Amino acid sequence: MDYTNYMADRVKTMKGSAIREMFKRMADPEIISLAGGNPASELFPGEELSKIAGKILMTNPTLALQYGTTDGYPKMKDCARARAEKVNSITENDEIIIMTGANQGIDLTAKALLNKGDKVIVESPSFIGSLNAFRTYECSLVGVRVDADGMNMDELEEKLKSEDGVKFIYTIPTFQNPTGCTMSLEKRKRMIELANKYDVLILEDNPYGDLRFSGEDVPTLKSMDTEGRVIYAGSFSKILSPGMRLGYIIAPAPLCEKIEVLKQVNDVHTPMLTQLMCVEFMKKYDIDKYIEKNRELYGKKCAAMVDAMEKYFPKGKVKWVVPEGGIFLWCECPTITDITPIVDKCLEKKVAIVPGSNFATDIFAPSNMFRLNYSSATIEKITEGIRRLGEVLTENL
Repeated sequence: MDYTNYMADRVKTMKGSAIREMFKRMADPEIISLAGGNPASELFPGEELSKIAGKILMTNPTLALQYGTTDGYPKMKDCARARAEKVNSITENDEIIIMTGANQGIDLTAKALLNKGDKVIVESPSFIGSLNAFRTYECSLVGVRVDADGMNMDELEEKLKSEDGVKFIYTIPTFQNPTGCTMSLEKRKRMIELANKYDVLILEDNPYGDLRFSGEDVPTLKSMDTEGRVIYAGSFSKILSPGMRLGYIIAPAPLCEKIEVLKQVNDVHTPMLTQLMCVEFMKKYDIDKYIEKNRELYGKKCAAMVDAMEKYFPKGKVKWVVPEGGIFLWCECPTITDITPIVDKCLEKKVAIVPGSNFATDIFAPSNMFRLNYSSATIEKITEGIRRLGEVLTENL
């Protein structure tokens, strides 16, 4: 049976994440994945969380297993606010909502703001999950080039001047996915100025901000906002556990009011058990010391990947910028136009990477770029994976 005619027009052209599709092809244990975005599983505090979950279910099962409030368990909101206030200026006009992952917050924010035909300015390239969320609401994506120090501000202003109906700018300013780059302080200041000048909102996505292993911290856009224009999305996925699905949105109260209603329809509330587990973990353990372990390990893994790239990649055929944090490294192959055939050959060599087209505003356009992840594999597998990748690149570039 052909179900095409039953589908909504807005989803007919949508394309799933190649990363998720690739996982289906990676049942072979010999394949080394440099493709995903998983945190290092060896860092998960499984024993600590197991004890915490057991105690909660033994001593307070009703609270853990009953319905909760849509905006979040109050103590969980306090934890999220405490994390956010380390880098943000949160005003009395802001509210916070606990989300089932930051992705939900981004999706519901888009749902609250976008009408059919509206425009969203996005970094080009950008995170496929957010791009697909925006596409769902039948808006137009307006891409702005990402430089080594973040979104190009001259191009951003040109788009704001020339494009009618722009609702907001979506940005991952710190350790951007997929490029790993960080927006400079000067560019952040100018983005705020441009948002004020052209009367648009900013959706700041900051899942990787805690994962800096070199360089100096840069203030968030939210901390510079004086007009209530920045909506801030935070996450516990990269610092505690992605499977717990805990994130949050901080936004002016009138926006949060509508987002909360949409969340009621979406999933009623974020699971109480994982909220309670996070609260207890934050109360019992020093989360900053735990985060420091993440930073140290990711710094070592990133260095190992870069060392292997310098050793095994064909000289002068691949360009990249070394990130100062996060979990991704972005590569460009200037001598070709489409990386897709090389991605397929990589799988034959038992190594997986992600083609750049997945992160583009036009997912059907060819791309000569690819994304690497260094957080999930061991250093030994990173080195071997890059060696295999280097063989493929040497044979095909």
